[in-house]
Amino acid sequence: MAEDQTHPNLLAETEPATRLPHDPAIAELADRGRQDFLAVVREYPASSLCWALLAEGSLMAGTEAADVAAYAYARTGYHRGLDALRREGWKGQGPIPWEHLANQGFLRSLWALSVAAGRIGEQDEAQRCEQFLRDSSQTAWDALHTTLVPADEAEDEEVPEPDGTTGGVEKAAASDESPSDEAENGTDGSPDADPREDGDNSPERPEDERHAEESRQEAVHVQG
Repeated sequence: MAEDQTHPNLLAETEPATRLPHDPAIAELADRGRQDFLAVVREYPASSLCWALLAEGSLMAGTEAADVAAYAYARTGYHRGLDALRREGWKGQGPIPWEHLANQGFLRSLWALSVAAGRIGEQDEAQRCEQFLRDSSQTAWDALHTTLVPADEAEDEEVPEPDGTTGGVEKAAASDESPSDEAENGTDGSPDADPREDGDNSPERPEDERHAEESRQEAVHVQG
């Protein structure tokens, strides 16, 4: 977000804090690792943390398709979290402490939704979600609000070469011409330049040498 337009909601702090119950996906993700990540998501689709991780991964990809996918993932995690919060007596406002581990999946989904909404042009939703995060947990906002924000990308940025020089894009384009392309352009090695058709520079054939020798012998005989 280019400019922070949110503010702390002091009234929200007067409501009782809501702490979600233990999320078994947290331990499963830690124990089973990256290779079983999608299996854990399938086993625990109610876990906001699973959807938050999917959204965060997509946002880091930095493509339009990934941003759209991130929005869907984050919204799923957000709504799963809302369902869980309501079951715990949450009335639509009040603290959702970041310090309580089971709350972090929802809060991360909320921030991912804010970022993804901004990426696809839903600025009002992005602003609402950011304010919701700050109202729910100032600590969460402090921890998350500088993450997943894309850096400004300079157009036509030159790609650095391994030696530290620039011009990688132009050099890559120039290197696209393969040896076969050179042949087609009539440079050395061109199939059009038949070495048997070099004109005066072509070597004499055996029969030409024989005829030349016979002509020399006839000339000597005539002179004699």
